Amino acid sequence: MPNRPQKNRELGFALNDVARLLRTYADQKAAQFGMTRAKWAVLARLDRAEGLKQSELADVLDLHPISLTRLLDGLCESGLIERRADPDDRRAKRLYLMPTARPLLERLTKLGEALMEEVLDGLDETRLSALHADLDRLKTNLRRAIQHKPSDLEKHYG
Repeated sequence: MPNRPQKNRELGFALNDVARLLRTYADQKAAQFGMTRAKWAVLARLDRAEGLKQSELADVLDLHPISLTRLLDGLCESGLIERRADPDDRRAKRLYLMPTARPLLERLTKLGEALMEEVLDGLDETRLSALHADLDRLKTNLRRAIQHKPSDLEKHYG
């Protein structure tokens, strides 16, 4: 039976594998609508919070600004989003969904629900609730660890 450090390492690998496979599967499914998972994520975030600045959206999606700019260019060219000048900052652009994005978002939402039903097949509500709570705890622990700034001594001497 593996010891705890080995089990922890295997759990880390499993989490990474599940996340990677979920991204791959979502990309495959989104392709039927001529979308990528990244474009889908942009539309979904704007659906929740229209009027975000490009820099705010980059932070929320954890994307480099140049990568987001390319995604936004494509979505603008497709007539799904528009950039509008920020009334308070001439340099900034705010992002809005175009009416043509709404039907696509509805189809993507249904696709996402079906995708997750398939992924979560075999997990009853009790296990699903426990898994969700455990993942929330992992996110909290990771956010705390990321915010912790090591002292100069820790940086050099571990």
